[in-house]
Order: sequence, then C-alpha cells, then structure tokens
Amino acid sequence: MEKSKISVKDIAKCGMCTALIAVCAWIQIPMTVPFTLQTFGIFVAIGLLGGKLGTMSVLAYVLLGACGLPVFAGFSGGLGVIAGTTGGYIVGFVASALVMWLFEKLLGKSYPVLICSMVAGLLACYILGTAWFMLVYSRNNGSVGLMQTLSWCVIPFIIPDAVKIFCASIIVKAIGKYVNA
Repeated sequence: MEKSKISVKDIAKCGMCTALIAVCAWIQIPMTVPFTLQTFGIFVAIGLLGGKLGTMSVLAYVLLGACGLPVFAGFSGGLGVIAGTTGGYIVGFVASALVMWLFEKLLGKSYPVLICSMVAGLLACYILGTAWFMLVYSRNNGSVGLMQTLSWCVIPFIIPDAVKIFCASIIVKAIGKYVNA
C-alpha cells in the first residue's frame, strides 16, 4: 500500500485554517473604511502550514464561498460575490498564497522571508483585485481611472494590512513550532 502524501493530520490542519480564514472574514473592524481580517487569516494559514497546505486552505476557502456558503465578508457567498467588483480580491487571496509559496520554495522559511512573502502576496492581491475592480466597475458604471480605484480599494487598506502582516508574523513565529510538531 502506497503512503499518502497528505496525511489526515495535514487535512485537519487545512480545515482548521480554512475555518480561521472564514471567521476572520466575518470580523469587521469599523473605521472610516471598514476592513476585515481575511488577509490576516490567509497570512497565518500559509505561515503556519507552509506554501502547499496553506494554499490548499485558501483554495478550500474560496471554493466554499463560490459554492454559496457564507464564508466571505459580511456572511456572503456565491459566484455573484466573486463576479462582483471586489471578487478580484477574493481570487487575489489565491494569488497571495501562490506568491508566498514561491517565496518559500525559492528562499526558504526564515522569518524575514516570511514577512517579505506576506508583503509580496498582499501586493499580488492588490494588483489582481484592483484590475478586476476596474474591469467590473467600468463594465457596469462607466470608466474609472487607476488613481480613483486605488483611492477606493487600496490606499485606505495599506496601514491596516501592514498591521495584519505584523500581527500574523508574530503569531506564526510564536506558535509555528507547535503546529508543526
């Protein structure tokens, strides 16, 4: 009998991190522009599980939401959310995971690499989400410029996302050795 490459323990860890991302999506921090903790959950999942299992957790999260389960922000779900103006950021979570996995493969798992991979993953999410927003918004409402889109979709989130990266990296550093023991 051939041994499975992914153990039951790994599947359980992926499930826990998928649930973590969903719960983080439901937590909304009220500010001038409210934000959720989805990216925080994604950074923690990939930081704790590594690129392969972390990406599987993110994919599971996106697929659960695409199937209609209310795992996205505001207890929403379904293909309509993904097809909407902010759906590119949800797809961008997968891009974030893949970028972080690439950093891990190329540069290892050191703490500085983890932080750099989180920043690069966030940039990938911003790029994909912003392009998607502009495409969908323009199709539905007329043309919108890059600077206007950035002022709506990226600039208000830079500081909160930097705080999420900082907090996620501290948590991963503190408990990572226990998760992978």
